[in-house]
Amino acid sequence: MFCGSCSVIGALYESVDSANFESIFKISRGTFEYICSLVGDVMMAKSSCFSDLNGKPLCLEDQVAVALRRLNSGESLLTVGDSFQVQRSTVRNITWRFVEAMEQKGIQHIQWPSTGTKMTEVKSKFEKLGGLPNCCGAIDTAHIKMRLAIHKNKSTEVWYDNEKNLSMILQAIVDADMRFLDIVTGWPGSLSDSIAFKSSSFFKLCNEGKRLNGETVKLPEGTELREYIVGDLGFPLLPWLLTPYQGNNLPEYEASFNSKHTATQEVAQKALSRLKQTWKIIDGELWQPDTNRLPRIIFVCCLLHNITIDLDDEVQKNTPITYVNDAEYRQQICDAVDEAGSGMRRELSLYLSGRKLP
Repeated sequence: MFCGSCSVIGALYESVDSANFESIFKISRGTFEYICSLVGDVMMAKSSCFSDLNGKPLCLEDQVAVALRRLNSGESLLTVGDSFQVQRSTVRNITWRFVEAMEQKGIQHIQWPSTGTKMTEVKSKFEKLGGLPNCCGAIDTAHIKMRLAIHKNKSTEVWYDNEKNLSMILQAIVDADMRFLDIVTGWPGSLSDSIAFKSSSFFKLCNEGKRLNGETVKLPEGTELREYIVGDLGFPLLPWLLTPYQGNNLPEYEASFNSKHTATQEVAQKALSRLKQTWKIIDGELWQPDTNRLPRIIFVCCLLHNITIDLDDEVQKNTPITYVNDAEYRQQICDAVDEAGSGMRRELSLYLSGRKLP
């Protein structure tokens, strides 16, 4: 049992058995050790020395343990401090030092596939998953809910989303393994998914032909199917972003496309669900967070999410996803339709159904 009277400070590997270790930190010992090796130089290079309530200095493993517990439990500084026998100010400072270290040393764990070989692997896995050829990613958003103080002359209106929650948006593009390939966060909840998307660097890069510009796939009728990602109805239909058909009683080939689209796109929803389920500091309703620092915490949680995938972490693999991201949010609808995107979706739909283009 992990509680205020139970300390895991000190000899982590000797005092905590495997089952309790995994229950506390939500990752395997191997992943924990890798994270320590990743941030060690940065965290231990700082001049300040952290100690527990008895004045004993905290080693690297102790500090990483405190930070990970704060991020994956979402518990208050006081609760985490009591559990680890350290002051709450120590929990705050260690967590922030860890965030800074991860930003410096973990950045390589979130990156767009840099070679044709890597992108080919991404496409292959997506085609096996949902049957869509040449698909490079699935996009979705999450709302990180907050409770903000209302100050004179300082409005919080911009943070109110469509469901009347104060929130910050996280936009993520993932591969078939639920790995984040591209993320952006920090936008206020008042922005729609489509507006936030059009404000992203990913949108700009694609419009400039600098992303999703790899090999095409030639369909039997001679159509060149370019690289693309898939998104739900909250996003615009573009030549490189395919959304599902709207409406009921759709033609068979459109309904069939929607089924394949759903099987592909829902991996993004699952990734965001796992993210919030594991790193509970960004779940629920954050109490008066620093909105300038919060994006950095969200980013580090995404890095940690990817690390568990990159290391094939057994604890995460064996933990079912029971959380549903943004379950209380209604589906947004974007009516923006690019003619070239509409044509490509139709040609792909007909190809997948085995029908010939008229």
